[in-house]
Amino acid sequence: MSQTTPDNLNSQLAEPAWVRNVFIFISLAFLTLFLLLPILTVLVTGLNKGAVYFFNSITEKDAFAAIKLTLITAAIAVPLNVLFGVASAWAVTKFDFFGKKALLTLIDLPFTVSPVISGLIFILLFGAHGAFGPWLRAHDIQIVFSVPGIVLATTFVTFPFVARELIPLMQAQGTEEENAAVILGANGWQTFFKVTLPNIKWGLLYGVILCNARAMGEFGAVSVVSGHIRGLTNTIPLHVEILYGEYQFTAAFAVSSILMLLALVTLAIKAWVEHQSKKAIEEASKLRGI
Repeated sequence: MSQTTPDNLNSQLAEPAWVRNVFIFISLAFLTLFLLLPILTVLVTGLNKGAVYFFNSITEKDAFAAIKLTLITAAIAVPLNVLFGVASAWAVTKFDFFGKKALLTLIDLPFTVSPVISGLIFILLFGAHGAFGPWLRAHDIQIVFSVPGIVLATTFVTFPFVARELIPLMQAQGTEEENAAVILGANGWQTFFKVTLPNIKWGLLYGVILCNARAMGEFGAVSVVSGHIRGLTNTIPLHVEILYGEYQFTAAFAVSSILMLLALVTLAIKAWVEHQSKKAIEEASKLRGI
């Protein structure tokens, strides 16, 4: 009787060449249709009237204001979500407390609620006729149709990203190293900065990248609370919508290329983070083996 070896087993499980080729063709076709062609369309259409028109489209006053507002919104929303994500992941994975399952459910809420609905919630809360509207108006505080409303809406739709990256990572790591640090005399902050943070840094950075990408590209919730005030409350996606609605197609695609460029940079950083994370895992495995 012939003995089954790993090489024989792999050869028996290997699929026919035509199956691999079919799946490779399908993957490449989808990438071409849904990724490469849209990117080429944005670039070609944006440069349709020449480089000078392209440059003027992305540097004119309203476009510059939209870019600035998008960056400001992301610069506020992402750090807030980092604080929430780290705190919630720490609480969920390191402690048992009443309401833990409810917290996990609430973290996933933005994934289940339409962004348009979440924007409408802020209108009902902070609008002129909302629950807090009269008090805000009496104190001359503007939330909706201004920058604070845009930041709130963006923060709401993006807050699960950091937490959802860290929670499974910290659950897999367990609490042994933190417990050892406490036994050796470290306090809570020392344990976090010397033990926990180095262990989660790549997952944290990955969550920040995803959060930032969603913050800069958010449309639905921001569209509801912004009021579409040109030059004041329009982010890049909203400015593109206005240009397209005014039949300024070349200008719309020129401004869209900014988001496309940001998306490509995000993908490059994401790939680098994944590579570094994999490398760190392999090095840790070798050290444990030693």
